[in-house]
Amino acid sequence: MKKTLLALAALTAFAGVASAQSSVTLFGVVDVNARSTKVASTTTKSLSTDGMGSSRLGFRGVEDLGGGMRAGFWLESGLAADVGAQGGSNGISTVTFNRRATVSLMGGFGELRLGRDYTASFWNYTVFDPFGTNGVGAVSAVVSTLGSGALTFVRDNNVIGYFLPAMGGVYGQVQVAAGENVQGQKYVGGRLGYAGGPVNIAAAFGKTNKTGAMVDDYTDMNFGASYKMSFMSLQGLYSKRDYGNTDQKTWMLGTVIPFGASSIKASYAKTDGSSTALESKKFALGYLYSLSKRSTLYAHYAKTTVPGPNDIAAYEFGVNHTF
Repeated sequence: MKKTLLALAALTAFAGVASAQSSVTLFGVVDVNARSTKVASTTTKSLSTDGMGSSRLGFRGVEDLGGGMRAGFWLESGLAADVGAQGGSNGISTVTFNRRATVSLMGGFGELRLGRDYTASFWNYTVFDPFGTNGVGAVSAVVSTLGSGALTFVRDNNVIGYFLPAMGGVYGQVQVAAGENVQGQKYVGGRLGYAGGPVNIAAAFGKTNKTGAMVDDYTDMNFGASYKMSFMSLQGLYSKRDYGNTDQKTWMLGTVIPFGASSIKASYAKTDGSSTALESKKFALGYLYSLSKRSTLYAHYAKTTVPGPNDIAAYEFGVNHTF
């Protein structure tokens, strides 16, 4: 009897150690809003999604390999919560894990990551914009890929990436993506930044190689910075994109002012380009109220002024829940 109890205790302890060496997490976001968009004299009202954050469903896991090494995976699917749809495009076709599908090896050397992932040249657009890349207020809505057909503004397929280990606030990554005979998919890029105390600053560059019917490489160079004070944070972004004889420059200044369970955010962005069709001015204002650490009410308004009669005014009221 004693031997049986000892054996059972040993097996239980071993199972506990084994389970502690690996973990799998289910996570996600559900974000739905009521939205109104007016373009010139036409108004469209809808129940929409992704006003504050992108709705998603994901699974991620890490296994301890010993000796400071870990293996990990990340599978993340977009959700259109207003209609209950899952997945989306990866630039080529409709897939389930359209947002991210990667496997990694991690250790003191940093991280080697393989699969479909965010591009290095994308991150500054969302990190240094008070509205991220979501909703009617996002500055990314006025950013153009200049008719290049590049699939790499946010993510890319077939990516090999390397991320620096923790280095006293310095962070960075480099990436290369195989074209695999798909136009606008062959990519190389990198990002380097520093985050310490109230300061965060980063620079990034990405090049989508000329493939297929593209007439030239498409490049994206951008810089972002933020500074946190006791009562507010300031954010700024500058970017320039080039393709053939066409270019577009964008700059944005923004702020987030938290108070109690609430936050006010605002931004102003201006784009200039090689043609008037690439020029715009955008003002955005938002209010957030946190019901809890996971649930937030939000209201956003944005006005985009463009050459000609097609100015855009939009607002949205929504609920964002993370899990």
